Amino acid sequence: MSEVEVRQAITRAHHEEWARVVASLTRRFGDLDIAEEAAAEAFATAVERWPTHGVPPNPGAWLTTTASRKAIDRIRREAKRDDKQKAAQMDYDYPPEPLGPIDDERLRLIFTCCHPALAMETRVALTLRMVGGLTVPEIARAFLVQKTAMAQRITRAKAKIKAARIPYRVPAAEELPARVSGVLAVLFLVFNEGYLATGSDTDPVRHDLTAEAIRLTRLIRTLMPDDGEVTGLLALMLLTEARRTARVSASGELVPLDEQDRGAWDAALVAEGHRLVRERLAAGVAPGRYQILAAINAVHTSARDVRDTDWSQVVALYDQFVRLDPSPIIALNRAVAVAELDGPDVALAAVDGLEDTLAGYHAYHATRADLLRRLGRSQESRAAYDKAIELAGNTAETAYLTRRRDQLG
Repeated sequence: MSEVEVRQAITRAHHEEWARVVASLTRRFGDLDIAEEAAAEAFATAVERWPTHGVPPNPGAWLTTTASRKAIDRIRREAKRDDKQKAAQMDYDYPPEPLGPIDDERLRLIFTCCHPALAMETRVALTLRMVGGLTVPEIARAFLVQKTAMAQRITRAKAKIKAARIPYRVPAAEELPARVSGVLAVLFLVFNEGYLATGSDTDPVRHDLTAEAIRLTRLIRTLMPDDGEVTGLLALMLLTEARRTARVSASGELVPLDEQDRGAWDAALVAEGHRLVRERLAAGVAPGRYQILAAINAVHTSARDVRDTDWSQVVALYDQFVRLDPSPIIALNRAVAVAELDGPDVALAAVDGLEDTLAGYHAYHATRADLLRRLGRSQESRAAYDKAIELAGNTAETAYLTRRRDQLG
């Protein structure tokens, strides 16, 4: 096996095993901080050893065993001969805390990290790190903040969980409403990182993350079948995942929605997503953010051709969304739809008004570049493409933006 293949195996193991290893160590040692640090050391050891000794037959078991030893070593070094050291010497069959209605390691870890004692943004950031295995830079990009600030936020959150002795379990039914919004925000961001990875050293589309986000959202729906936002998020994920195989070309370039082969979409996922959207519409309850996003995706996936898209309905749904959450990113997405309905000049005026808040966001510059291109302002469009390429981390997206820029001549 070549060094490149070994590195790819390590990357796959990180994506697939990170949360399982962290959850296992958290359950064994009762300490999120120790769990994450030991897992990180185990993966670092894999990076050192696997290129020389080869990938072990069972990478997950190797990582868990190595991380457990790292955790025990740390506890011993710190001379903690109390209950934590005794726990470190116990076998895995020690009596666990009651698990709640669903026996799922990742779901318990998510609910632990999304305790209402933590601020919402902190809950989401911590869970992305501990459960999604996202790096601090990836999480910082998702929040549009500096990585040092994000690292401090995550460190403080872990300390608060330890100090508050927050239990490692899925909460009881009466506790779910206080935590579910944070859990859904986490799963949405994990899914988004899989849908369009922000790092340049990963696959542009990470099916492991999108599949896991969908699996966990399905589990939460069994806990809360009447929660509209849980259903809305599941519908949104399914309608987005249905387009996955059509999103990247054979050459590794991003394929935008208007250029995708709609015959390659997963018809079963589209049908399930549409059914869930109709279910929420029939409920007659004011929709939340995920239900609106699912409805927007339902409009897109209902059109046999991009020319059949009901853009007036898309804009109306974004108008509803903006009233619910007047964030600049939502306003940017609305402007993309406005360009199809009212023209690129109207949309560009709206986009230019977002510069102060989105100047460091690659999608802002990519949207401007496309609108300027459509208006025949090639020189300005090229400059906007250059900035978008500079800020973009996804390799497939960078390839697409580069081609569009070079087509300007």
